[in-house]
Amino acid sequence: MPLNMNREVFITCAVTGSGGTQDRSPHVPRSPEQIAQSAIAAAKAGAAVVHCHVRDPDTGAPSRDPALYREVTERIRESGTDVVLNLTAGMGGDMVFGGPENPLPLNEEGTDMIGATARMEHVAQCLPEICTLDCGTMNFAEADYVMTNTPGMLQAMGRMMTDLGVKPEIEAFDTGHLWYARQLVEDGVLEAPALVQLCMGVPWGAPNDLNTFMAMVNNIPQGWNFSAFSLGRNQMAYVAAAVLAGGNVRVGLEDNLWLDKGVLAENWQLVERAVTIIENMGARVIGPDEVRERLGLTKRAPRPR
Repeated sequence: MPLNMNREVFITCAVTGSGGTQDRSPHVPRSPEQIAQSAIAAAKAGAAVVHCHVRDPDTGAPSRDPALYREVTERIRESGTDVVLNLTAGMGGDMVFGGPENPLPLNEEGTDMIGATARMEHVAQCLPEICTLDCGTMNFAEADYVMTNTPGMLQAMGRMMTDLGVKPEIEAFDTGHLWYARQLVEDGVLEAPALVQLCMGVPWGAPNDLNTFMAMVNNIPQGWNFSAFSLGRNQMAYVAAAVLAGGNVRVGLEDNLWLDKGVLAENWQLVERAVTIIENMGARVIGPDEVRERLGLTKRAPRPR
């Protein structure tokens, strides 16, 4: 297969995520102010896109409170630092079963299932350039937890994104998710060319070996844009792999807490290292205006309160 290296690369920084990492590193931002400050520092280090979740400011637990998303959005937009804003729309699809012998009723602790409109409320208020669309249901790490995104839910959320003028970032955790993403475009739910994030090494989706990675890449339609990432120690290796495969890159504390063995990272440091890798490969890191032009994005202020 011929090498198809990307020579003009954008970096996404996944700032905080929704995993239980808040007590594993003091650098994982919790409050809207901390999340915004970390996103701004990442942008100054070279990230053209910041991907943001929100957390309870006191406990650090994952949250989907629209007021927290609005505060993050306003702080970033008012900072004077230009960056493409990508908000998660993945919250609200968490199903935890009661156990192997008594799967029902669901375990209320950890289960958080809401409708499409509620999952999109903060996106409709904040009007980011991009929001994520997790394009499938999968067993996700813990024994009885299922990340739930049915075809009907994805169709409803996808149409809302299209109507809002917010670009979906299709998060694909396995090849079947890419198959359904193509169907959403064929059905007119999403517009082509689509934007894809390949999520490698997330239990129990696509493993992060290079054969599986290239199978994922080869399932992306011609003309679509994609980024890729892997977790932990493989994060920086996948910076190089994604660029070589023709894609863009994602780094950040959502996916990896470490800069070096025994050294906890900050988001801007991970971005800075990704910039070094990309430039040493002979590629150029592009900024937010070039990303907007490439992806057809429009920067907007949040809706008035």
